[in-house]
Amino acid sequence: MSVTASEIAFLEAKAKTIRRHIVTTIARARAGHPGGSLSAVDILTALYFHILRVDPTRPSWPDRDRFVLSKGHAAVALYSTLAERGFFPVEWLETFGQINSPLQVHPDMHKVPGVEISTGALGMGLSVGLGMALAAQADQLPIHIYVLLGDGESQEGQVWEAAMAGGHYRPPNLTAIVDYNGMQLLGPLSKVMEIAPLAEKWRAFGWQVLEINGHDMYAIVSALENARDDREPTVVIAHTVKGKGISFMEGNASWHGRALNAEELARALEELA
Repeated sequence: MSVTASEIAFLEAKAKTIRRHIVTTIARARAGHPGGSLSAVDILTALYFHILRVDPTRPSWPDRDRFVLSKGHAAVALYSTLAERGFFPVEWLETFGQINSPLQVHPDMHKVPGVEISTGALGMGLSVGLGMALAAQADQLPIHIYVLLGDGESQEGQVWEAAMAGGHYRPPNLTAIVDYNGMQLLGPLSKVMEIAPLAEKWRAFGWQVLEINGHDMYAIVSALENARDDREPTVVIAHTVKGKGISFMEGNASWHGRALNAEELARALEELA
């Protein structure tokens, strides 16, 4: 694994900063989805600050890697990451959810630098990513496509149609990542609609499967590097905690789409100090 201890420390510190952006932005806007945004932060941090070949000064660089946020309701996590990476000023986060702001509750590829595809209707991201990967192969572009899916989103049939197609066409430049926090809007997946055994299902469609702790930065970086080097489509199943980093949010489905009040924000920021 080509990452040093100091680089891991940098990534972990950056993830904490992004978590602070998320809770502050949602509290200010009184809108957003904190639970699933916080569970995805470590994955996004590893991608944008270690894995992805991107240039914030050239968002449309043809040879850039592509990232698709299939779970579009976690837009505030993507915005916070893009701002920290330099795609746009951090001050833009103060406008999240406001009329005429480019930063709406779901991402718009026409308004936000660094957003590759507008998402929000769950289930579509892997199909888009597969199309990007196949197009890149046809155009002989040296790029890799990464798609972040939610576990509740994985109840959608289109996800499995795309998985089947990915297993058939086998693009080596495609990596899917499942943010497997075990919770969705209405409660635990085990009660709403179970998706386990998840790894076995992906293997049945012909994908290489890697399972990791989605909050262990070493494990995340290692898995994403391995996925990039392999010559077959790979899915990384990242076991995460909804609301990760804030004790009163962790594992609590009620924080799927609820904004923090002033007292809750102060508590959250204290824990993230």
